[in-house]
Amino acid sequence: MEKLDPRTIMLMATLMCAAMSIVMFSVYRSFRREVDGLGHWSAGLLLLVCASVLFGTRDMVPDAISLLSANASLLLGIGLSMLGTEKFYGQKPSLRFYALACCLSMAGLVWWRLADVNFSMRVAIFSLTVFLFYARQAQLVWKYGERHFSSFFFGGLMAVQACVVLVRGVSALLYGGAHVDLLAAGTRASIYLATANFMALLLTVGFMTVATRRLQTILERRSTHDPLTQVLNRRGFGDAYAREKANLRRYRRPLTLLSIDLDYFKLVNDRHGHAVGDRVLAHVAMVISGALRESDCVARFGGEEFVVLMPDMAPHHALGAAERIRTLLCAPNGKGLPPCTVSIGVACQASEHEDLEQLLARADAALYQAKENGRDRIEFDIVGVTGACAPSASLVS
Repeated sequence: MEKLDPRTIMLMATLMCAAMSIVMFSVYRSFRREVDGLGHWSAGLLLLVCASVLFGTRDMVPDAISLLSANASLLLGIGLSMLGTEKFYGQKPSLRFYALACCLSMAGLVWWRLADVNFSMRVAIFSLTVFLFYARQAQLVWKYGERHFSSFFFGGLMAVQACVVLVRGVSALLYGGAHVDLLAAGTRASIYLATANFMALLLTVGFMTVATRRLQTILERRSTHDPLTQVLNRRGFGDAYAREKANLRRYRRPLTLLSIDLDYFKLVNDRHGHAVGDRVLAHVAMVISGALRESDCVARFGGEEFVVLMPDMAPHHALGAAERIRTLLCAPNGKGLPPCTVSIGVACQASEHEDLEQLLARADAALYQAKENGRDRIEFDIVGVTGACAPSASLVS
């Protein structure tokens, strides 16, 4: 059986790493603000390509120079992937550890290549350094990764690769350099080299998998949340209403909606500017969210209008929540923002046949009544005090 040529294996792996580097860089250019670490991974892959090219120059430059340069490029590239993974998971890049590990490892490689030639020690120190880089990434995935297939896949690959390089380093110390020489003729060396290069590519695919998962989550959130206030938008609120209405049909629980509008918000923009107005809106969204239960949903419907959906909330309790919101917004905010008041309309789902637009219309009608009655107040729509809300009707009449 014809054995695999190590140079052919490395050439194919180099071409694939180059292609993956281009793909990673393209994603980095498009989503650098959304997903951290892509740039480091792209640069790391490019260094792996450089390492392969440097290794291939052994016939043109002194062997020591080409091998040491290739090893340095490999160490820097794998270390960059570690820094990229740290940034991806929101951790401060361990630059000192990266620099120290690379410097100490290269010092050992230079010593055991030029001063005291010892191939086994070179393999051992190189493997130990790479093991630390891979093990750090496996730890990051285990500690901070999402409990999802993408994280399990990526973390599992990192753990396997860390174990493989550690075994190679230990084998070099125990059995000698000939046992782990990847350029030696033999089926075992060819299989190990092919597997190592394949795993390097798989690791890139693994990182792209978790990055894609992160990007998918971000894009989904963008489609359902208001970018300024980070609360739901109309689409997200519609989805939440559909879920709660299904529960209304099943359990016959009350479903209450608050329509909230800032009073004289145009004056805030005119006097203080739109930047301050945006800060006021973000503050109002934060106050409203903080005054609600975890099961409640708040959305911004454009401009200065907010809507709150309160499942399993009796009308008199909803009025209490509305009053709490109004009182909190009247209090000094401690942020140097201009004071603001709100008018609130409250409506309860009349029946399971009523849709969201009808419920919103009644809440808005109550809101307009609050505006006409002097603002900074709460009005309740009594039309919906039937059906699921009927048990509490006498408490709010």
